Amino acid sequence: MRTLYRNFDSQAQIDAQYNPSLGLDPSDQPMLHFAARAAHARTSLHCELDLPYGPTLDETLDIFPANVPNAPVFVFIHGGYWRALSSKDFSGVSLGLHPLGITTVVINYALCPFVTLDEITRQTRAAIAWVFRNIAQYGGDPSRVAVGGHSAGGHLTAMCLQTEWARDYGLPQNPLAGAIAFSGLYDLEPLRYSYLQPMIQLDDGIIGRNSPAFRVRPCSTPLWITWGGNESTEFARQSQTYHDAWQAAGNTSVLQEQTGANHFTVIHGLEDSHSPVCQWLAQTLETR
Repeated sequence: MRTLYRNFDSQAQIDAQYNPSLGLDPSDQPMLHFAARAAHARTSLHCELDLPYGPTLDETLDIFPANVPNAPVFVFIHGGYWRALSSKDFSGVSLGLHPLGITTVVINYALCPFVTLDEITRQTRAAIAWVFRNIAQYGGDPSRVAVGGHSAGGHLTAMCLQTEWARDYGLPQNPLAGAIAFSGLYDLEPLRYSYLQPMIQLDDGIIGRNSPAFRVRPCSTPLWITWGGNESTEFARQSQTYHDAWQAAGNTSVLQEQTGANHFTVIHGLEDSHSPVCQWLAQTLETR
């Protein structure tokens, strides 16, 4: 029998690996948690919402400034498999970083199938460039900017790390002080055979241009690659594959499974200033 990808010969097998909702208990509603924490962040913290970084209505970002001047900055890229959710669903990621004196930026982007992954990648890079050029107006330090993202946002984080920042944006070639990728997708090939394909519409060109595991460039940005221990073996393999490629290019990365975490709880650490995630970001941004 012909396999679709690696050792998978049916869409059902691939969906079982890549649809994280299939493994949830019916009583588990992760988006309710994110919505509640997001609402709390927007009501309890000072924030600047829906600032445009590009010409279309979806190209906006939200800033949660720290209460200290010249603060380090963390830019968060949300997940949703490039076809769902928005920046407003993840305002809560600012809750753990604010007490540490870190400004948080949560970016929004257009979604598939209205735009392609190429365009989402372009928008994400444009948002990062906007942060470097404008964050000082909001009390942020453009020399200490880290980026991170979850799921599809982990993929987009990796795409930011392979950006030719000097050539395309006139910035330093490696401007990011740190990066963290949660449960990312770095090899997009299996997703073309999944339940996602009607929405994300992958083809050979999109997969080739947007599979960062196979396009790593030398980069001095320290990277933390993490995923949940209760996630599927494919999410673990994706992280390991990217880690191996990143290090093969001579770059620095830490690969760490989060024991007991699933695909949704893996980013809960961003809500807790004492978590390893927040402490790693604080230390990385402080030593820049």
